[in-house]
Amino acid sequence: MLFIAMAAAFIAAVILTPLVIKLAFRIGAVDRPNYRKVHARIMPRIGGLAIFGAFIIGYAILLPQDEHVNEIGFLVGALLIVMIGFLDDMLEITAKAKASGQLVAALVVVLWGGLQIEFINLPLLGQLDFGYMSIPITVIWIIGITNAINLIDGLDGLAAGVSTIALIAITVMAAMMGNFFVAATASILAASSLGFLIYNFHPAKIFMGDTGSLFLGFMISVLALLGFKNVTVVSLVFPIIMLGVPISDTFFAIVRRVRMKQSITAADKSHLHHCLLRAGFSHRQAVLTIYGIAILFGSAAVLFSQATVWGALLLLLVMLIVIELFVELIGLAGANYRPLLNLVRMIGK
Repeated sequence: MLFIAMAAAFIAAVILTPLVIKLAFRIGAVDRPNYRKVHARIMPRIGGLAIFGAFIIGYAILLPQDEHVNEIGFLVGALLIVMIGFLDDMLEITAKAKASGQLVAALVVVLWGGLQIEFINLPLLGQLDFGYMSIPITVIWIIGITNAINLIDGLDGLAAGVSTIALIAITVMAAMMGNFFVAATASILAASSLGFLIYNFHPAKIFMGDTGSLFLGFMISVLALLGFKNVTVVSLVFPIIMLGVPISDTFFAIVRRVRMKQSITAADKSHLHHCLLRAGFSHRQAVLTIYGIAILFGSAAVLFSQATVWGALLLLLVMLIVIELFVELIGLAGANYRPLLNLVRMIGK
């Protein structure tokens, strides 16, 4: 039945996307070129509606359930985030309004859907209960990952492809842990995103817009927590590794803006995809390179889950060093940010 639901979601996305393209032009939901954009023509930008519609069709066929989750609250939160994204694509609402909408959607999932990180088990120290902090910690995670996916949506097929890879990783990990609800929901969403990617890969015929990037980010953040909440601190690193591309891009964007004494919400052209384009990569090469990095992160998460505690820590240390070197080489945190490379040169001398 799961494969039928996935096939239905994929086919629905393939059918719905051309209809959304026509709707976008009719209602004026288009993205016009400017100095920050890499496209040179007017593009429809509410493709997320096709992803959402396809997901709902696949989900309705299977109706996966989890005794620890209120599925209605889960779906209502998803609907709210789609509405916020759609309003932003249509009206370009203020950052405050957008953030408020994300907060409401996150609270719906936490308070109505029953999703909270209540505690983690620390090695040697025992259980750490978050108590009253469980709600704000969960909300911060959801909003953070939602916006991280939104930030990487800068090249044709980038957010859709990276999200699909992350969802496949979540599916594999959830299946290994015996969590059918998360595995099934993530795989249906991955099929929906993959169907949309046919029209979104370079050269794109439609953008997913905030309608899609916020929806995918929201769903990934929620599914990651549903799969790995209330576990050991090592296990809690799984979703962070799986979402390594958007998380690291967002983290170093904050580092970059703090170093340049800018607001952390300021827009710029120094995200990972921008850096690769400046380094001489073509549009397609940059996207495929980031896909490769996302696959490496997903594979590392699977290896991480099978390693011993010390093996996991060693893998994490190696990953952090490699990420830092890569960031410094391409200038992701700023052209003059090279502490590790400078240290290597000092040692070499």
